[in-house]
Amino acid sequence: MLSINQKVDLLFSSNSSVYIKREDLIHPIVSGNKFRKLKYNIVQAKGENKTQLLTFGGAYSNHIAAVAYAAKENGFRSIGIIRGDELKSRISDNPTLRFAQKCGMEFDFVSREGYRLKEERTFVENLKQKFGDFYLIPEGGTNELAIKGCEEILTQDDEIFNYICCSVGTGGTISGLINSLKPNQKVLGFPSLKGDFLGDEIRKFVKNNRWELIHEYHFGGYGKVNGKLIAFINSFLERTGIPLDPIYTGKMVFGVMDLIGANYFPDGSKILLIHTGGIQGIQGMNARLKIKKLPLIKSDD
Repeated sequence: MLSINQKVDLLFSSNSSVYIKREDLIHPIVSGNKFRKLKYNIVQAKGENKTQLLTFGGAYSNHIAAVAYAAKENGFRSIGIIRGDELKSRISDNPTLRFAQKCGMEFDFVSREGYRLKEERTFVENLKQKFGDFYLIPEGGTNELAIKGCEEILTQDDEIFNYICCSVGTGGTISGLINSLKPNQKVLGFPSLKGDFLGDEIRKFVKNNRWELIHEYHFGGYGKVNGKLIAFINSFLERTGIPLDPIYTGKMVFGVMDLIGANYFPDGSKILLIHTGGIQGIQGMNARLKIKKLPLIKSDD
């Protein structure tokens, strides 16, 4: 299914027009940027006659769920290197890992200390000795082929927009968007992680400088939420019918709306928000919120 651009009615007076590209609708399971990132990696793995896909991720990783399903649908065995060896005994309590396991993914749980070494050659060589030959997809899915897929997000119909806004995790999606910009356009990225390292990562892949990272809307860092963000996500769903995940897109949309209210954008701006999917993560987040006795995030299911 192709994504659509849905108009977002603002709650306040503004000369800007806002649309959201529903990339979350392009596939029922492998939605949003995960579909884009995996598209050409799957083609490459088949071209190399690989039979296994191996990747990395955390407890509630959208990427882990997407790779597991894509592998099953395309006839690959899948292996997930999971951050946190304490999770080994908690699969039944984790909706993301349960889903990936149901898709046939085999897990290898690694301590958080050991996981930091995942990009070292000896770490990967040990994995090859353990699992045999495999096609490696990095954590979050970002590589040159992933960026090629993300360069296809924007279409000819999107040339009317001045600003393209997206959440930023590993930098692959925003890099693809930057590379496909028209001269009249600029990308604003909203990192879900604290720190300034993402700029250097993005510069490795992009062909122009018409982009900017806005660091003020991470809500404390990756996986962090508060009552204000939850209330915004729930209100946005009730008003528009569009579910937002709390890790990525929810923070980006909150940030854009806050900036519009503060007159950040020039009069008459046409703004396109990229919905990168990730709705599967709501269930896991709600399990954590329930323990903390915080309000739960609503979804459209």
